[in-house]
Order: sequence, then C-alpha cells, then structure tokens
Amino acid sequence: MLLKNRIDSCFENLKAKNEKALIAFVTSGDPDLETTEKCVLEMFEKGVDIIELGVPFSDPIAEGPTIQKASLRSLNGGTTLDKIFDMVKSLRQKTDKPLLLMMYINTIFKYGTEKFFSNCKELSIDGVIVPDMPFEERDEIQATADKYGIYNINLVAPTSSNRVEMIASQSNGFLYVVSSLGVTGTRSEITTDFDKLLAPLKNNSTVPYCIGFGISSPQLAKSIASHCDGVIIGSAIVNIIAEYGRECSKPVGKFVQSLKDALSEL
Repeated sequence: MLLKNRIDSCFENLKAKNEKALIAFVTSGDPDLETTEKCVLEMFEKGVDIIELGVPFSDPIAEGPTIQKASLRSLNGGTTLDKIFDMVKSLRQKTDKPLLLMMYINTIFKYGTEKFFSNCKELSIDGVIVPDMPFEERDEIQATADKYGIYNINLVAPTSSNRVEMIASQSNGFLYVVSSLGVTGTRSEITTDFDKLLAPLKNNSTVPYCIGFGISSPQLAKSIASHCDGVIIGSAIVNIIAEYGRECSKPVGKFVQSLKDALSEL
C-alpha cells in the first residue's frame, strides 16, 4: 500500500484545524547548504507547514533580482543537485514535514528524469515545482513523477482564467496560484482580482490552492490568505538570508513566526 503523500496529510490536518498553510521558499546553498538546513529546521519549528527548496539555476527566468542573486551565490559556492540531495538526506533524519524541490526543467533533464525522481522517492521529497514547464508539456515528466509517487505541482497565473478549473482538476498536492504577472519579488500590494480568478475553484476544487509571488509582510499574507488555502513566501525570506548570511536562521524564524501569527488571526 502506498503511503499518503505528506502534502495531502498536511492540508488535511490544517483543514481539520481551520488553518491556512504557510509555505516557504529558500534557495538551497545560499549562503551554504549547512545554513540552508538550519533555516529549514528553524522555519518548521516556527510554524511553516511546507518548504520549497530552490535548486539554483544559471538562468532562472521566472525569478526577480533577489532570487537570481541567491542562485548565483549558491552556484558560486559549488552547490549541485547531488549536494542538495545529501542535505535532504540529513534533513530527513530531523523532520518528517513536506519538502519540495523548485527547479527548472533543464536541471531534471540534464540529471536524468528517471534518476531524479528515483532519488526524490528514496530521500522522501514529496513534490516538485517546475515554473518553466507549461501545463501542456507536463507529460515530459508526469509519468515518471507518478511512477515514484512524487507530486508535480501545477501553476496558474492571472492570465489562466478560463483554464484554472481544468488545470486544478488535473493537479495533485496543491495548485500554485501566481499572484501577479512578471517575475518573483516582494511587492507592497497585489492588485489581482482573486475573487474573479479563483471563482471556478470556490466550491468544487479538487485540490487546495495557495497563492505566491510577491507576498512580503504579515499584513499582506493575511489579506491574500482570505482568498485561498495558503500563502507562499519566497523573496522576503531570501532577502533576510542575504542580509544576515550564515547568521540568518533566527531572523528568518522570527519573520515566519510573524506570518504564522497573522494567518492564525483569520
């Protein structure tokens, strides 16, 4: 019997408590993998539910300057996918919470699709997010991901309005709703009409849906979370890591605690 994916269990537990998910992103290896591991454990300790481990890429087209610079720092420090897998192996001795890899499709192809998903299963990685892979091309990895029980998380954007319901119906884990057009990065406000965009999902979504890109403060997280099942925070965390370097785990923990506290007020 296949074990239930940790992502499903996480959202079931949150729903039972009437809570929203807090999902966090970090660039693996920025400033080094030891610091990334400390940050991940600190964030889980302070209430983060799911963590996306960014795999650095030389040309991250979906990313703004913050995550581009983090990717460059990580690559310059010698981070590789195999070293990230080693870090995950270490993390899995200390936490059983959901872990995803966020990465570009070329990295998977270069590594070898079969080998990649086999390693994900062996190391208990729960899902992957591939922001440069169009939904229509997901078949390039979907069968292999399914074979190993790894969720391939689908994304929708403000331009996806007439396709949101269809993509959600073919999704596992959760649907990643991109808040705004453009690249990642903190924003002071987000003007997307989520009521309109997400209307098709309100009463008949088959998966939870979470909003990311640009959420930079507890107030914005709380506002956005009223429209969905959870929020995804990336650049705001990566900014703190850039500021504090190897001493970043406590400041990052303090920030995510403030986000969790804001979400608990809903």
